[in-house]
Amino acid sequence: MTFNVIIGRKFSDMADIETAAAEPSRRLDAIDRKILTVLQQDASLSVAEIGDRVGLSSTPCWKRIQRLEADGVITKRVALVDQDKIGLGLSVFVSIESGDHSDAWLTTFADAVSAMPEVIEFYRMAGDVDYMLRVVVADMRAYDQFYKKLIGTVPLKNVTSRFAMEKIKSVTALPVPAMSVL
Repeated sequence: MTFNVIIGRKFSDMADIETAAAEPSRRLDAIDRKILTVLQQDASLSVAEIGDRVGLSSTPCWKRIQRLEADGVITKRVALVDQDKIGLGLSVFVSIESGDHSDAWLTTFADAVSAMPEVIEFYRMAGDVDYMLRVVVADMRAYDQFYKKLIGTVPLKNVTSRFAMEKIKSVTALPVPAMSVL
């Protein structure tokens, strides 16, 4: 039996190598991680500027960015907007408990909540709360309208709203972990 070694992994045959090559979640190397860090700081930089910051010329840098997008590591490139400056000054964290945990209920609930533009984040939770939402609205009146729409979607056991008084930290950049040593 022969073993082929590619990037520190052993494979017993060509089928294993082809399967590994087709894996979208291949390991990120140090340069990939640097690119992700730079893009999270400023995605408007040119490929040449990103390459300069990570030690690559433009073409290999562009190819890596394309691969990171194709692999789904980079999911979008967006502009971040100041919610206060567009009139969405109230942030609300909404905890929801459900009396029904069926697939049909969850599908209906998830579809309805996902369609609400005020909901910026939506999580299914472990623990004493079933779902957590982060909602942004203009003011208390707008939140009341949202709340009425929310409770009208499906039966809910409990809805608790917590209003943010001050934003102390809010970042969009993920802390890209260093490479693990094999």
